[in-house]
Amino acid sequence: MNNQGVLVVVSGFSGAGKGTLMKALLTKYDNYALSISATTRGPRDGEEDGREYFFKTREEFEEMIENDLLVEYAQYVGNYYGTPKEYVDSSMKAGKDVLLEIEIQGALKIKEKFPEAVLVFVTPPSAEELRRRLVNRGTEPIETINARLSRAAKEAEGIENYDFLLVNDDIDECVDRMHHLIQSMHAKVSSHLTFIRTIREEMKDF
Repeated sequence: MNNQGVLVVVSGFSGAGKGTLMKALLTKYDNYALSISATTRGPRDGEEDGREYFFKTREEFEEMIENDLLVEYAQYVGNYYGTPKEYVDSSMKAGKDVLLEIEIQGALKIKEKFPEAVLVFVTPPSAEELRRRLVNRGTEPIETINARLSRAAKEAEGIENYDFLLVNDDIDECVDRMHHLIQSMHAKVSSHLTFIRTIREEMKDF
């Protein structure tokens, strides 16, 4: 049987609860690994290489790009950020389901490169609930929140290409739903073609 893990790409509106959901999933179940990004920005106080990020020089990062050693990458405010293939591959070979949080356009690029990846979009039950969560955070003025919500519909183009839509209403229920839908991917026929061929051959001997 194929015991390889699944690559799970998680996206969602800001305030939908993606981070909380993934933390709860990692705490409750032991078969998940959170993908660690590589970056060219310097470590902040308390951050450790290989824990928060893999810290790279610009030259090292560009060498990774040239050698196709990244699942995806982008530049933000003059620094590179990307997902190392080696970490994802080794975790999946160890049987871990790897969680990767990324925005929609990046997720769709990953799906092109890795068709077997599972794309999950997390949303609150309504736009009003999303607005309430963003207001309760207390990190942005109301004008910024309203502008963010107005842009959300445009930014959300591409959701139709995701495999699953997960409505995050009750966090505990949502964690269990997410776990079960990810685990269901392990039973896909396409993941067990070698096993199927083997059992067919064995049956011929009867």
